[in-house]
Amino acid sequence: MKLLTAALLTCASFAVTAQSFPSKPIRVIVPFTPGSATDTMARPVADKLQTAFGQPVIVENRPGAGGTIGIAALAKSPADGYTLAVVSTGHVVNPVLYASLPYDTLKDVSGVSPIAGQPCVLVVSQQLGVKTVKELVAMAKAKPGQLNYATAGVGSAAHICAEKFRMAAAIDAVHVPLKGSPESLTETMGGRTHYTWTPLSTAVGQIKEGRLLALAVSTGKRSPQFPQIPTIAEAGFPKAEFNFWVGVLAPAGTPRDVLNKLNAEIQKALAAPDMKERLANLGNEPMFMSPDEFDSFLKQEYSILGDVMRASGVKAQ
Repeated sequence: MKLLTAALLTCASFAVTAQSFPSKPIRVIVPFTPGSATDTMARPVADKLQTAFGQPVIVENRPGAGGTIGIAALAKSPADGYTLAVVSTGHVVNPVLYASLPYDTLKDVSGVSPIAGQPCVLVVSQQLGVKTVKELVAMAKAKPGQLNYATAGVGSAAHICAEKFRMAAAIDAVHVPLKGSPESLTETMGGRTHYTWTPLSTAVGQIKEGRLLALAVSTGKRSPQFPQIPTIAEAGFPKAEFNFWVGVLAPAGTPRDVLNKLNAEIQKALAAPDMKERLANLGNEPMFMSPDEFDSFLKQEYSILGDVMRASGVKAQ
């Protein structure tokens, strides 16, 4: 009887928690710099949640170490739904890259909802003198170890994409890890790095203004926003295909009803016409999954992309 009573009280407590949630501000950790693809998708979702819940939803950038600093902060937070994190594809490969992490990638966090997916884009400066992917590869093969490429850091989604391309093209190029996508674009425009792979949303302005030349997108189909840019498969390297995604996590143990409530509001936000237009303008397609479906998706990505990074031999220093 005591066990039954305790169980009923626990269930009642969860129901009350979900019903009253949220009763105070929600913190959303973004483990990358302001202006990064993860950041630009996190902020409109945070705005929608703030409107829906009538509580402040505060975005906090905690960049560094391939996103692991921000995720470590999430994993240590109370499992009550008041601390969330918005992560990207690189989250699932960090266990392969880092000898030791202060959290377990699959056990210490739970999926809330994906937000959207988009291509990465391969860009070079107009001054580099190449106009196609094959010309870039030919230059790299003619100068082994002399070309370099920037990314948003070791283990970032851009880094995964760049490694898939490097292996598919069989080239020897030097990785230059930076704090975020804005920094990698700046270095490439300035000619200090020869090329970069970056989420399309971060380079829209530079491509439209002609400050960077886009050679290919990483996905299996062309971007509706830039239909003139070929896919990496069309450019001759189908094994370099890559899908960039962004999603929301919570600490493990967050009550299921709270996760479901957060998921419902995020999915509602993604379906709103203004949000769909905003995401589309940045080259994104909304992703719709339940918390359980997103957890399964994360495990699948962990397995597939982990194998890619193991094959690359890359390790965080």
